[in-house]
Amino acid sequence: MSLLSVECVYVTEDLVREWKSAAGSSVAKPPDPAHALRFLYELCWTMVRGELPFQKCKPVLDSVEFLDRPTKEELGSGFADIISQMALDLTLPGEFRARLTKLAKWLVDCSLVPLRLFQERCEEEFLWEAELIKIKAQELKNKEVRVNTRLLYQQTKFNLLREESEGYAKLVTQLCQVSDASSDSAKAATIGVIKSLIGHFDLDPNRVFDIVLECFELQSDATIFLDLIPIFPKSHASQILGFKFQYYQRMDVKCPVPFGLYKLTALLVREDFIDLDSVCAHLLPKDEVAFEQHNAFSVKRLDEANKIGRINLAATGKDLMEDEKPGDVTIDLFTSLDMESEAVAERSTELENNQTLGLLCGFLSVDDWCHAYTLLDRLSPLNPVAHLPICNGLFRLIEMMMTPAYNIVRQAHTLVSSSTAGVDAMGATESAHNSFIDLPKELFQMLACAGPYLYRDTILLQKVCRVLRGYYLSALELVEAGDKVSNPQFLPGQNKNPRMHLKEARLRVEEALGSCLLPSLQLVPANPAVGQEIWEVMCLLPYEARYRLYGEWEKDDERTPMILAARQTAKLDTRRILKRLAKENLKQLGRMVAKLAHANPLTVLRTIVHQIEAYKDMITPVVDAFKYLTQLEYDILEYVVIERLAQGGREKLKDDGLNLSDWLQSLASFWGHLCKKYPSMELRGLFQYLVNQLKRGQGIELVLLQELIQQMANVQYTENLTEEQLDAMAGGETLRYQATSFGVTRNNKALVKSTNRLRDSLLPKDEPKLALPLLLLIAQHRSVVLINAEAPYIKMVSEQFDRCHGTLLQYVEFLCSAVIPATAYALLIPSLDDLVQLYHLDPEVAFLIYRPVMRLFKAHGSSEVCWPLDDNETMNLEAESEEKSCNLVLDRGRQMKPIMWSDLLGTVKSMLPAKAWNSLSPDLYATFWGLTLYDLYVPKSRYDSEIAKQHAALKALEELSDNSSSAITKGRKRKRKFRNLLIV
Repeated sequence: MSLLSVECVYVTEDLVREWKSAAGSSVAKPPDPAHALRFLYELCWTMVRGELPFQKCKPVLDSVEFLDRPTKEELGSGFADIISQMALDLTLPGEFRARLTKLAKWLVDCSLVPLRLFQERCEEEFLWEAELIKIKAQELKNKEVRVNTRLLYQQTKFNLLREESEGYAKLVTQLCQVSDASSDSAKAATIGVIKSLIGHFDLDPNRVFDIVLECFELQSDATIFLDLIPIFPKSHASQILGFKFQYYQRMDVKCPVPFGLYKLTALLVREDFIDLDSVCAHLLPKDEVAFEQHNAFSVKRLDEANKIGRINLAATGKDLMEDEKPGDVTIDLFTSLDMESEAVAERSTELENNQTLGLLCGFLSVDDWCHAYTLLDRLSPLNPVAHLPICNGLFRLIEMMMTPAYNIVRQAHTLVSSSTAGVDAMGATESAHNSFIDLPKELFQMLACAGPYLYRDTILLQKVCRVLRGYYLSALELVEAGDKVSNPQFLPGQNKNPRMHLKEARLRVEEALGSCLLPSLQLVPANPAVGQEIWEVMCLLPYEARYRLYGEWEKDDERTPMILAARQTAKLDTRRILKRLAKENLKQLGRMVAKLAHANPLTVLRTIVHQIEAYKDMITPVVDAFKYLTQLEYDILEYVVIERLAQGGREKLKDDGLNLSDWLQSLASFWGHLCKKYPSMELRGLFQYLVNQLKRGQGIELVLLQELIQQMANVQYTENLTEEQLDAMAGGETLRYQATSFGVTRNNKALVKSTNRLRDSLLPKDEPKLALPLLLLIAQHRSVVLINAEAPYIKMVSEQFDRCHGTLLQYVEFLCSAVIPATAYALLIPSLDDLVQLYHLDPEVAFLIYRPVMRLFKAHGSSEVCWPLDDNETMNLEAESEEKSCNLVLDRGRQMKPIMWSDLLGTVKSMLPAKAWNSLSPDLYATFWGLTLYDLYVPKSRYDSEIAKQHAALKALEELSDNSSSAITKGRKRKRKFRNLLIV
């Protein structure tokens, strides 16, 4: 039999002939570098075939250059692997096998391959043939079997049946005294004694380990056990604990798992002695079974919550009228809490029977949040925080986690309070602002897990609010401090930019509000202090973030029976109160509404707004009842109004296409009266909504702006004027106001206050100003109504145009009266050229907006207002008039370029085609649109009539016979009012 040929890449026939013919130890060097294993493989086969003597192996190895540059040990290992693989070939002819055995022996004799490598990798028969072992192959196999049996299968036999109890007695005695061993030397001595007991009495290590865990369970505070446990195999701990848990799973064992066992397991997992998954594999019930049982329980509770407020159509007449009986209205703020207490009591057995929940309690008791959070996330379908022990353990961790930050907040509050009392004000304020507050991400994980159940501890809830407020304010102060210096600052002890920290802080605060604080508020029965604390955090956020949180508030209500029950109860009680709300019982029922709104503001206020949309007569009593609400509820109320406006599926016009829908008109009237009465209402969100709607080409909601201006600034929007009112509109400001204000005086304090609030909402100091965008969009929408009209009848288009034009007139009049002095209005309004060219407004609309600015043009070098020109001599001299008009200038301050009258006329010329100016001068055109009706016509008869009316009122006051002090004081005030009107 011939040997299979091997394709040689490196050991070629030419090289072999040169090596054989070479004399001595010098041989030819291969031309190319070679891979070590491939070269050794070809070299071995060449020598086994007898083509190359063994003695040439060393010189060849010395002459060749290897690519991977192996060491001597690596060459020997390669030879051993190749020889062992060749020896496994049972088809190798006898002469070649004999040569292979001689090669192996020669490699060992020449020290190229250690003998140990051949003995490790070759079969016994080959080792015997190559004389590499001194024992026969069969005997070596038998010896190998015996050694493996002794190492792997032989067990130490303990005296389990007739063992002496002395060793275990001494062990238990020693373990019960470990609490006295506090020093390191005492701990080492105790561990040595226990090892000696195991060795001397030949105790079973697993049983000893079990006893150690038993004693540790009873003495969980003894830290020596943590040093004692590592002497036992870690893999045995989970099995022993699993055996203990399985004992309590037996049907004949009625007692629950002791809490000490849960705590012991939690300690071992926390110290990384055992793995959490290895322990959970022994616990019952399995997650799938527990989830299925809890789902059935939740479905039952959700059905109970949904039945609250549902009308029973099968009820008898007596039951049906039960709710309609006259008498006092009562509300129960604890209905949902009572239902939750019953549910918790019903689920108490679940905590005893579910060992995974018990282990979760153990993790919380040993302050191991990492593993507790893992179990909370895994068991989230079971709603584990509903159980009081788990909830209390979570609250304890939250309190412990935020105590350092709360101490800083409390200290800062104390310092600021003392500074207001005059005690070192400067130092106290500086110390309060220099305190850096940072909160770990684990705290926000805990708050997310607590969810709405934070209502159970209102003191902790308020602490959380204060800490979150201090945390966010601290981030804001860091950003402000960084903006004041040129070099970028980083957080104390962290390599993070303050702006990134502020962004992270805002996201975390929003998450805590949405997942925990706001849902918890729904379950706190009528506690305005809690709502105020939450608002102190909410007010730091922009209104966009607040409205987003309100929108997400009720997202999970349908899946939480407790919150759903509170929501349904609040809705039912609100409807009961609204049925009986009237002017006579406003004080009592208004407070009831406030109590309901303190706990469920979103549900209660949305229900009230629904009722107002349907019943317009409820606006006045409801607005009066809202005086008991908090700032948080006012903010939510604005969100509810915007939500109702943006809600689809409802027509905002009646079927005739002309008149506004009743619900929209009622909502606008309600909002106008509400904002007029309560100064804390924020209007920016509504104005932004109107701006967005105008950008989309929708202007029906401008009715809200009309109502706001009419109610808060008393700028009336009247479509049908009487002859007297129309004549009075040509008079001065006092006459116009007297004809349209319906008895409200111009200097009314409440009116001035509400007007200023409306102006400040449109022109805030820090935020982007919406007054000008709203004005320009209304003016542009006036033209869009005509261009993009989709109404089938021209009357519908004209009605929309009239409504938009009326709103524009009303809004411009409000701006002219509220933005004072007139120079401030001139700075607010763009130039006439921008109004026409940039914003593409019609000339009449542009002049309407720009008309108050035109009266500020002054002669160059003079401080008197010279437009419109009222000098008789100047008016008579056309040349002088033209020259003086060309010298008029509008000075808008140092930072803005003055506007020349000639530039204004240049803009006027661009408004009309060039041929229009052949018979019309730009001065006349500008004067026509710039003058008011009062400049052209004086209603003398209307003035005489109004003066006579005031004189008659004065005479009537003087003829009064009531001489009481109050009547005299009241009459004196009214006389002063009438005289002031006459003087004006």
